[in-house]
Amino acid sequence: MKPELDYRSLFAATPSPYLVLASDLVIVDANVAYLRATRRTREDLVGRHVFDAFPDNPADPDSDWVPTVEASFGRVLASGEADVLAMQRYDIPVAAQPGTFEERWWSTVNTPVLDRDDGVAWIIHRVEDVTAFVRARRAPGRGAGSSLTEREEGMEAELYVRARELLRLNEELRAAHGREREVAVTLQESMLHSPDLARHEDVAVRYLPAIGSLNVCGDWYDAVDLTDGRFTVAVGDVVGHGLEAATVMGMLRSALSAASRAVTGPAQALEVLGMYARSVEGALATTAVTVLVDARSELLVYSSAGHPPPVLLHADGTCEMLEHATDPPLGARPEHVPRPQASAAYRRGDSLILYTDGLVERRGEDIYTSLDRLKTALDGMTGFSPARMADTLLARLGVAGGGQDDIALVVVRL
Repeated sequence: MKPELDYRSLFAATPSPYLVLASDLVIVDANVAYLRATRRTREDLVGRHVFDAFPDNPADPDSDWVPTVEASFGRVLASGEADVLAMQRYDIPVAAQPGTFEERWWSTVNTPVLDRDDGVAWIIHRVEDVTAFVRARRAPGRGAGSSLTEREEGMEAELYVRARELLRLNEELRAAHGREREVAVTLQESMLHSPDLARHEDVAVRYLPAIGSLNVCGDWYDAVDLTDGRFTVAVGDVVGHGLEAATVMGMLRSALSAASRAVTGPAQALEVLGMYARSVEGALATTAVTVLVDARSELLVYSSAGHPPPVLLHADGTCEMLEHATDPPLGARPEHVPRPQASAAYRRGDSLILYTDGLVERRGEDIYTSLDRLKTALDGMTGFSPARMADTLLARLGVAGGGQDDIALVVVRL
């Protein structure tokens, strides 16, 4: 039987310098070779943002090191693919002379480590010290006609080819990503457009794709105006990411919108949606929740297909979870069974919050802890406008710039 690899020992022993960053660019580890090459300590690096630990080149404040490397990290997070940089200068301190720095040149590769959902969980920042090569190329006495050693010729050829290939690939990637993003944004705007929603000034919506996606995902939100001042709001979540999930999302969102106009309540609308989902490839296991707002009776009527419960934030600051009508996700049952429906009274000035799981769920955490965090985040927001409440909630939950999963958020001032 083969012995189990000790990857921590392997990481520590590898001769190439490696720095490991989280997706927010905070340093989580550095191997011995990296510490030796940069003359830094783990205590000096781990837990700090990479550009706090390594600001602009201390011996050359006008250098473009930070914007160049930051752009590389951005490309890695967006594409989920490795990014190679041409040589960059970044000097290191001279141990015996505080405030003095020694010139260093580095060849850098940033490589993503993907999680199970193909999101970027970590970035491996590998550097190689090529200072000797740079100094050899400009050594005194070496004229234009002097020859290089075989080793120097090999290094120069490798670096030149790498830099040229990097330039070509980066240009192609940027062009391709720009085209894909334009298509994705157009598709997103088309599928999430809601004329009914535009008529509700007291409703705010937010849509954030997972970090690294093409700005489309399987999450959706919608609002449907009914008769007598009633309207429904809904959110849903198709399994998966990207254009395929977004296509399924568009089909289900349209079906739920039509069903909400044709049947008597949220439970019946989800029943229709569940039957339709069985005929749509990729739609099974989709979750959704829909809430009917009846302003005449100040009543919320709701039903959920396996979705996290909406929150009713009362004007006095208390939170009520709408969790009494939860059923399995769409298509989970082999036979049709009527879905449950429940109601909750509200008062003017209360707020209704619907969301998808990317807002609250965190890896390795149970849902009750996630929901408690959501209720805590809503503390003190009763006087906020829906738009301010939505933005503050995203910020307090640490996902204002997007998270590891897609996020759809709806805030309704009742």
